[in-house]
Amino acid sequence: MRLGPLDIILNKDFKPNKKFYLVSGNESTLIQKITGTIIEKYQEKEIITVTKINSINNLIIEAGLFEDKKIYLIKGFKEFSDKTLNNHRMSSNVFIFVQENTQKLKKIKSIFLKDEDCCLIDCYELDKNSKIKIFNEFLKSSNFKIEKDLYWELIEKLDNKYAFLENSLNKISLIEKNDISLINIKKLLTIDDSGKEKVFFSLFKKNKEIVSIYREKIKTTLDVNEFYYYCRSLCQLIIDCENVNEYNKKIPVYLFKEKDYLIDLYKKYNSEKKKMLLRLLLTTETVLRKESGLSLIYGLRFLLKIKSIAIS
Repeated sequence: MRLGPLDIILNKDFKPNKKFYLVSGNESTLIQKITGTIIEKYQEKEIITVTKINSINNLIIEAGLFEDKKIYLIKGFKEFSDKTLNNHRMSSNVFIFVQENTQKLKKIKSIFLKDEDCCLIDCYELDKNSKIKIFNEFLKSSNFKIEKDLYWELIEKLDNKYAFLENSLNKISLIEKNDISLINIKKLLTIDDSGKEKVFFSLFKKNKEIVSIYREKIKTTLDVNEFYYYCRSLCQLIIDCENVNEYNKKIPVYLFKEKDYLIDLYKKYNSEKKKMLLRLLLTTETVLRKESGLSLIYGLRFLLKIKSIAIS
């Protein structure tokens, strides 16, 4: 079975009912949104805990009288086959595989498409039609009414990456309805929006300069969240690639001007530093969710820690 990301995000009545899920694609912020939504939907209807594991192959589940039902969040498909699914098909647990696209993933996707206990969700950058559907749902739920010219201006301006688009909509929702105008919204979405990603490319500067650039570009909780997800996608690329040649091929085309910088940064990370970087991502994301009032501080600490790990 295959589902589109918007079938999950925009469907308030979405009820997950599969045993195995594969959330893949190349848009990391949308992958994260879909994964989080599936988990939330399960937790709305029953007590269920989430356990992260690297592989399902060696997973042994011993059923106990008071054993909680679990969602296993899995990253890795080593030696995966139909037999892998059959080994856990009778379990009461749910298994969510999360992996960005690779050449090897095609065969696994075909397994998920044919199996009635499976669901495949591919996550790519949003196209214009997808942005229209998301924006229409936003207008409907928030009871906003805007002029036609402003509507199409925003459709063009909203980002193709889900997390950035969602942050923009959150900003728009803070505007008083009688202040909704092309000028006000354009101001809101351009103030400090342009150039936030450039903060990441200041890591080789002195700490004093990094702090100054960060404070200039990152001023709100929404800014921090948007900045974190941008950094997360670049850090995850460093973690996932096994060598510089693989990394070089996977650097997004739109970052061609920063390619030399990114390659220099990648070369500073060995396997141990990659583990430290992964722990930093997980810790920072947890902190940002729990301590939103201190997110500006933690966002800066996160940035400086990336540098610290790289040059250590």
